[in-house]
Amino acid sequence: MPTPEYVLALRAAAGHALLWLPGVTAVVVRGDEVLLVKRADNGEWTPVTGIIDPGEEPAVAGAREVLEEAGVVAVAERLTWVHALPPMAYDNGDRAQYLDHTFRFRYVSGEPFPADGENTEAAWYALDALPPMSAEMHARIASALAPAGPAAFES
Repeated sequence: MPTPEYVLALRAAAGHALLWLPGVTAVVVRGDEVLLVKRADNGEWTPVTGIIDPGEEPAVAGAREVLEEAGVVAVAERLTWVHALPPMAYDNGDRAQYLDHTFRFRYVSGEPFPADGENTEAAWYALDALPPMSAEMHARIASALAPAGPAAFES
């Protein structure tokens, strides 16, 4: 589902005004590989990302997004990073700002494929052979691969 129904309802009331939305990044690890998807909207490789539904626990949202977007079952192991992304504008004029919750997930089952149309590819990549990605996405992956400890946050 590209845009959750509740966001569409907010847009109907707020127009293009800046929306503050909770987001999730699921860094799914299988041995020395990480699950990545190639976004249909901009062609960039990323871990699985999505919007958290109202009342939904962030870790549950991450597992849901991984299954919906890549057809993979994964279990959250720990929260690794919480940070506010800069405001962004979409081609249609909508503006949003996300509070991202990055989690490390453990692979359980399934072979990745672009399951819901939000992505054109889904695949495992060796950690030492990642495709080109933004510095932001590299940082999210690095946070999930760091030794266990308290989640990082911006101060």
